[in-house]
Amino acid sequence: MESYADWLRARGDEELRALLSARPELITPVPADVAALAARAATPAAISRALDRLDRFTLATLEALLVLPRPVRAKALRTALGAKPAEVDAALDTLRAYGLAWGKPPQAAPGVRQSLPQPAGLGPPIAEAFAGYSRDRLTVLVTDLAGAEPRGFTDPAGLITRLGELLADPEPLIADAGPEARAALEALTWGPSAGRVADARRPVSVATAATPVERLLARGLLAAEDDRTVTLPREIALHLRGGRLFRDLPAAPPPLAAAPAGEAAARRADLAVRAAAGEAFSAVRRTEELLERWGLDPPPVLRSGGLAVRDLRAAATLLDVEEWHAALVAETALAAGLLTRSGELDGEWLPTPAYDLWLMRDIAGRWSELARGWLKSDRVAGLSGERDDRDRLINALSESVVRGSASAVRHAVLRVLGDAPPGAAVGADAVRARLDWLQPRRGGALRDRLVEWTLREAAALGLTGFGELAPFGRAALDGDDPEADLDKHLPEPVDRILIQADLTAIAPGPLVTRLGRELALAADVESTGGATVYRFTPTSLRRALDAGRTAAELTELLTRHSATPLPQPLAYLIEDVARRHGHLRVGTMTSYVRTDSPGTLDEILADRRADTLRLHRLAPTVLASGLSRTELLEGLRALGHAPVAEAPGGGVIVTRPDAQRAEPPPATEIVRLRHGDTADAAMVTAAVRALRAGDEAARLGAEQARLRADAPPGEPPRSPSVATIELLRGAVDRGTRVWIGYLDQQGQSSSRIVEPVRVEGGFLTGYDATRAAVQRFALHRITGVAELGDEPSGTT
Repeated sequence: MESYADWLRARGDEELRALLSARPELITPVPADVAALAARAATPAAISRALDRLDRFTLATLEALLVLPRPVRAKALRTALGAKPAEVDAALDTLRAYGLAWGKPPQAAPGVRQSLPQPAGLGPPIAEAFAGYSRDRLTVLVTDLAGAEPRGFTDPAGLITRLGELLADPEPLIADAGPEARAALEALTWGPSAGRVADARRPVSVATAATPVERLLARGLLAAEDDRTVTLPREIALHLRGGRLFRDLPAAPPPLAAAPAGEAAARRADLAVRAAAGEAFSAVRRTEELLERWGLDPPPVLRSGGLAVRDLRAAATLLDVEEWHAALVAETALAAGLLTRSGELDGEWLPTPAYDLWLMRDIAGRWSELARGWLKSDRVAGLSGERDDRDRLINALSESVVRGSASAVRHAVLRVLGDAPPGAAVGADAVRARLDWLQPRRGGALRDRLVEWTLREAAALGLTGFGELAPFGRAALDGDDPEADLDKHLPEPVDRILIQADLTAIAPGPLVTRLGRELALAADVESTGGATVYRFTPTSLRRALDAGRTAAELTELLTRHSATPLPQPLAYLIEDVARRHGHLRVGTMTSYVRTDSPGTLDEILADRRADTLRLHRLAPTVLASGLSRTELLEGLRALGHAPVAEAPGGGVIVTRPDAQRAEPPPATEIVRLRHGDTADAAMVTAAVRALRAGDEAARLGAEQARLRADAPPGEPPRSPSVATIELLRGAVDRGTRVWIGYLDQQGQSSSRIVEPVRVEGGFLTGYDATRAAVQRFALHRITGVAELGDEPSGTT
């Protein structure tokens, strides 16, 4: 008789690739052969993950295969499901593709029955429901139903078999039990199949039964599981359901919102794209604004990890958004690798060096990195500010916001939006209803909240507009390049500003990166919108001078980028602030003040507001203070002066560094990125080859199979490290075989014939023809690479 492994082995390569693509966990790692694949596919964990991917109708079809008598006939299956032949056939094809059903007539794969103990909401069959009854009680039950003591049935198994025969047509017994007993059965018919009663195992017979439940127990229409639980046997429930397994089983998902007709749909779709592009631009701007601020004034990392509530509120105020939105900006930057914590203890939240590279990209390129980071991350910004199970506050950027299902839910929600017709806005209720059909096993309170958060965050990040998935959002979801789709909807960056005589500058659009950073340093943002208004003040100009800029550099920058001549009031202001800037020098004594003008020090000492600075004169041009240098600098600036910090050698210390950066720890320590539900096509192809080779090795013997793919004779190839990586990447692109030399952990050299699949993370992954398996090779252990043709030389 054909086994499940035999059935898998008989599948074509394309069918095996479809199975492994749908269930990528089956090749992590790649099994030795198809028999090992079949065993892994039947494990509870693998079955559970596969069931989670089934829609409601397909899952119901699988449950029907478990319930209906074998062999399951097509007509019986259609009747039980109340579906059309084409609908049932499509569901069976999906189950076969997932390896959850096999053979003809179809039957459930090994392990499925254990993972679905109550298919279709039905209770256990009679043989299981009465398995806990004693022989004496079974004898009384069968005697009552048959009207005479059972003959030839002395053991419990025989008595249960006889009981099943007596209950084959339960309608007369149900009618005899009375209408109240029928009502009790109907309450359990469609699930749940168990109910709670007092003293369920009390002795009862048809003659002594007084209550409706007792009448049902006496006739075998209910079975006592324990002292307080009764259950409805499967055969009785099927009879009451009238041959249908499910009360309401739609074969198609519920419809989404209808789109407006004609030109209205086109106009709404265009507005949605424009709105999404505007939010995408704003998301990039907010990320840059937050990280620029944190690069200069980083918030501390809480002892328990995460961001303090006051720092989150400050970020929300800075960005002029709600706190959840500020948390989303920070979490997305973290997921994209632009933000990290510095050090293990007493660390700070700082931009990473990758942030500087991110700034060099155009707006569309920056947004694509943010979108990909958000889609892959398992961090949930919406949880920040809530309480966990122990009533502890959940902080943004902490490990408490991690939820393993977040990435999968985001993808599922956006795919639902992508299924909507153009111009249709889909609400949260419609999305939840569709997901309840598409993923019936993944529901729950958390999933419902993740749906709401996903819709809110997708709109804030610009993947959607007015509830509709934008084209560039769809590209990011599909793993394609969204930059071209987004770039055509964004305004061109400008390098010209309009500087006015009232000390303001207007940026008529998004500024090029360098100009935007320099202008943010030298001026304060007064308003944003279609155009950004900056205002120059003595404080903002001093901020630029503190960062190391000179008056000449500021004047030259503004003159070069101004669309009009530099207004005289601004030129005068720059010169006045620069003339006073650095006039005073502050050192450490704890600190001191030095100047070439004794009169300036006289003025400071005469000012009553300077009493708190604890100053005393050391020399005509030097004052000493007991305050720290930072405190003294701030105090003098509060008096209207413009001091600078001085190094021990007399040089100026830039007290406002342009940026701080922190090297990120390994990605797994910050953001756990989860792979999607599909596997890499090249990896799947290599796995299928390894499985076929494993079967062949088992048939011919491992040693004889390896002889078919021996490496070429001679010494293994040698090549420089850089050339090795380039050759391997080229082989991945071209799909060609390579001959590599490889050192194992003991330093022993070997030759391998490899079909490369991927080169990343310091490893080469590929099909090793000399071992007939998919292997990972550490790049630093590869001594050299030489390309081979379609067939490696030296094979026999």
